[in-house]
Amino acid sequence: MAIDLAELAGPRHTAFLVMEMQRGVAGDLAAFPELAETCAERDVVGNAARAAEAARAAGVRVVHCTAAFRADRAGSHTGNSPFIRGLLRDPAHMLEGSGAVEVIPELLDAASDLESRRYHGFSPFTGTSLDPTLRSLGVRTVVAAGLSLNLGIPGLCLEAVNLGYRVVVVSDAVAGVPAAYGDAVMAHTVALLAARATSAELIAAWEA
Repeated sequence: MAIDLAELAGPRHTAFLVMEMQRGVAGDLAAFPELAETCAERDVVGNAARAAEAARAAGVRVVHCTAAFRADRAGSHTGNSPFIRGLLRDPAHMLEGSGAVEVIPELLDAASDLESRRYHGFSPFTGTSLDPTLRSLGVRTVVAAGLSLNLGIPGLCLEAVNLGYRVVVVSDAVAGVPAAYGDAVMAHTVALLAARATSAELIAAWEA
């Protein structure tokens, strides 16, 4: 069924959430080579950047949902996930204050964008101020781009739906690994939670 993006993602009630598009995830300091390669092949950064630019021009707030760890790991649950335990074998991984946690420059407008940082878990709402921030802005729909389809994007969608938001995922501005698995997540998990639209479709709706 066709979706009415002009209504669903109308600028007055929409925010654009950019998930973990950080230098240490998919940028010049990427710690995940396969994910960075998939992003490059699919122009994920470029598609997300163009959608973010259109969002700002239409009056849609851009919020960067970022992740970091303190050097002393305070505030982070470091032993309850095999993946996180593996990551933190590197004491320098995604340290607060390092270049790795910075948003990829092409995606950032420091004058207008907001940032919501988390220090634990895999998704952006639990334990952060993201939900009250969005509600204070009158947001009812979130448009999601970024990484990854393995964990972060499905987690974002599920949390957002549970909190009562409508969700749109930018289908050419997300990625997972292996790439075919990411495609399967989009088809069989994300599709149950969110509408899907390309960056070009969203840009056209916002420009209209």
